Amino acid sequence: MNQIMRALVVEDDHSWQQIISEILRDCGLEVDLATNLDDATLALKSNTHRVAVIDLSLSPNDHNNIDGLRVLDTVRKLDPNCRAILLTGFATVELAVTALTDYGAFTFLRKESFHRSQFRDIVYRILVSPPLQAPPVPAPVSSTSPLPQKFQPPVTKLQSEKALVVEDDAGWRSIIEELLNDIGFQVLTCASFGDALGSLRREKVSLAVIDLSLQGINNIMWDKNSQDAELEGYQLLTTTQSKNIPTIVVSGITETDEIQRVYSQYQVSAYIEKQAFDRATFRRIIEETRKTHQSFSELSTLTDREREVLELLAQGLTNKEIAEKLVITTNTVKRHLKAIFEKLDVHTRSAATAKIAGK
Repeated sequence: MNQIMRALVVEDDHSWQQIISEILRDCGLEVDLATNLDDATLALKSNTHRVAVIDLSLSPNDHNNIDGLRVLDTVRKLDPNCRAILLTGFATVELAVTALTDYGAFTFLRKESFHRSQFRDIVYRILVSPPLQAPPVPAPVSSTSPLPQKFQPPVTKLQSEKALVVEDDAGWRSIIEELLNDIGFQVLTCASFGDALGSLRREKVSLAVIDLSLQGINNIMWDKNSQDAELEGYQLLTTTQSKNIPTIVVSGITETDEIQRVYSQYQVSAYIEKQAFDRATFRRIIEETRKTHQSFSELSTLTDREREVLELLAQGLTNKEIAEKLVITTNTVKRHLKAIFEKLDVHTRSAATAKIAGK
């Protein structure tokens, strides 16, 4: 007999309780409801849950918006395999980071920009993901055991490289996802800052494609005096930069000075204006970015001495000349070249020098 998967909804607004519960039941989950920390604690002690959806503020007197964080902490302690989604109308960047990093929330969604399809996709991702920790006594699982009848997650391709697309416009999100899939990426799509930040925390991403503004700000609405902290796309650029993830901006902001600033300050690989977007150009930029990043990653595996040998090789020096330059023997040069060829996965001197040239 299949074990029933349950979800916990901690929300003091009856309308939102109904909305969230309906979607969760459509995903094949049994739903437990709570309106405060005490009720949530009782539910967590009574049953295990696969998903918890938690409102940040659970009472009119919660001016510091910490009720939801207390519930998150309780979920983490009592039901560590439960993935928590924080849903709120009082979102700030700082609070999102706190919920994701300090309290282990899976993602962070704003009520004012809530979309049923986006929420359903997040729930599906949770249901197909492995538990956060193995249970003490694993139960035998039949290879033919079906998932809940209503739960039919999308088929996911097993691909080595993951790309993250952060775009709040469903049309643009679909276009970029399709192109990246065709190139060979496994694509993670996010429509909100919190979801994107959570994905960057959980996943090893090889490429990010980010819209600068996730509130639909375009060139007409954008104010060059706006602080970067107020635009969530810029916050994500800071994160991808710190993680050395090659990033491409696809944005409606076309102000030349701002584009140049994004290049210089955030070290993005490319900036594509939506008004001038071209599929063929986008494909070419993606391929070039991936190739450059792969070359950089391969070169980073070389030792300092191997880098010196490769740089001299790129200058056209022979083994003997390299040996004289570095005051080593030619046999040592040959050993370094063998190691370089293996690390760069090449077989000729010209192929090795092409790597350092970024070709």
